[in-house]
Amino acid sequence: MENNSVKNILSLLSLMQRAGKLQSGEFQTETAVKTGKAFCVIVAEDASDNTKKLFNDKCSFYKVPVYCFGTKEGLGHAIGKEERSSVAIIDEGFAKSFQKKMLTLDKNMKESN
Repeated sequence: MENNSVKNILSLLSLMQRAGKLQSGEFQTETAVKTGKAFCVIVAEDASDNTKKLFNDKCSFYKVPVYCFGTKEGLGHAIGKEERSSVAIIDEGFAKSFQKKMLTLDKNMKESN
């Protein structure tokens, strides 16, 4: 079940990229947060501690939800790019959909334990 949830989230990220509703890479993600365009930020679980701290701090200050999900390679592959340690969702509807899928994934992981 967990594997399907992860695949669904990665597929959603791919759809967002094709729709032009993602900013990826540290600089573009940070800019989206600072300018108020980001509705949600995703940081790869294997991103550096400095990157995680940067986005946790920025997103906390600008009141943008931030999630740790996937790997740099997985995020990049899902959006058709090289490795990406961070991604900003710049569409409110897509951000809500992503957050709902993350809640489902979290629920499924708790049930399997």
